[in-house]
Amino acid sequence: MLAKPPSNRGMVVLDRTKFGASVPLMMAKLQHPSLIGRLGKECPSDLLDTRGISRVIKITEQDRGILLNPDIKSKAMLSETAREMLGDSEVSPYTLELDYNYWSTEEILRSILPSELADVPTGFTVVGHIAHMNLRDQYLPYKHVIGQVILDKNPSIKTVVNKLDSIHSVYRTFDMEVIAGEDGNFEVEQLESNCRFRFDFRKVYWNSRLHTEHDRLVSLFEPGQSVCDPFAGVGPFAVPAGKKNVLVFASDLNPFSYEAMVNNVNINKVGQFVHPFNIDAREFIRGSTKRLLEFQAKYPTLTPPRKKVSRSKSASPPQPDIEVPKYFSHFVMNLPDSAIEFLDAFRGLYTGIEEAKDFPLPTIHVHCFHKHSPLEKEPPIEVVESDLAERCSRALGFTVHRENMKFHDVRKVAPTKEMYCISFQLPKEVAFA
Repeated sequence: MLAKPPSNRGMVVLDRTKFGASVPLMMAKLQHPSLIGRLGKECPSDLLDTRGISRVIKITEQDRGILLNPDIKSKAMLSETAREMLGDSEVSPYTLELDYNYWSTEEILRSILPSELADVPTGFTVVGHIAHMNLRDQYLPYKHVIGQVILDKNPSIKTVVNKLDSIHSVYRTFDMEVIAGEDGNFEVEQLESNCRFRFDFRKVYWNSRLHTEHDRLVSLFEPGQSVCDPFAGVGPFAVPAGKKNVLVFASDLNPFSYEAMVNNVNINKVGQFVHPFNIDAREFIRGSTKRLLEFQAKYPTLTPPRKKVSRSKSASPPQPDIEVPKYFSHFVMNLPDSAIEFLDAFRGLYTGIEEAKDFPLPTIHVHCFHKHSPLEKEPPIEVVESDLAERCSRALGFTVHRENMKFHDVRKVAPTKEMYCISFQLPKEVAFA
């Protein structure tokens, strides 16, 4: 770093003019433009090398100079190679003027926030054109200046919002306030898994940090399988799965999520394979087998869409029709705050369905949180897995041993809160209970 930005402790309204600084350097006047490349290649340590600053200075229309390493205070301090190249060229003082645009988000905020606030809140999640922050209480007096700096330093961001409360349990939404940028423009478009998603960020649940988990689970689904997604949101699992020719019955109780999911199915042209519903998750799970059997009786096969090819290539042969299964291979339970509580809905999944005795048992993927007290050490993974297995067994009304489950650590949500995905085959005793 050439210099630190001027201290502006306690600034709550951003004044960009307060961030000017002068840096004394030395400049070598160049006898010929070709020296720029030669010096950069053979004498890099002699030259200024800092982000965002060009070391080549225009002196006149014909003359150019080059800025030297800040540690070099005279021509005599240059390397022998550099002195030979420059010959009798003049080396003279030069004052480099820095302004607000030079410094990074962290550098600016560190110069503004009180020194007792050791951490600088530069982290945010990007959703379309929105930067979503979750500021702790001690930073709230500076929220607008923090938001404005984030906005200034990220050209693709148009709006910065701050989360106001925890996620509402029913629709998984949260209240937010605009702390910088455009107010009222919450309609976003997000690219993920080679799919486009459009939705109103205020009214639905979306977490860009889960894109790896979306891709991981979708990679487990095979073309021609059927997947049930009772907490589908706007379709981050369902739509990419549909692109793989996986039949997905996807539901979300939030009418805004359902509406966005219908739109996303159309945008991504997966309507043949992804079928949205607006039904309570417990009811959706209980009726899932019957719903699929009715669909299979009406549509025994599905025709995959033809893939587009360029004019220079010959058209690929059409893909064969896909037979619709009578059973679901996977259930995705992506509601980590309470998905385990819905496992009771699987009791009797196949009860009363004569042909179900020949169905393979589905794999359940249930997302959940595990928390521990901040006064205690983080528990060993064996303890965590045993606790999660016990919670699932309690909800199912049947013991599923930890050895028969797979545990995937999705992400750390907070220092004492981890998100997991537990995958296990639904026990026969539960399916036919």
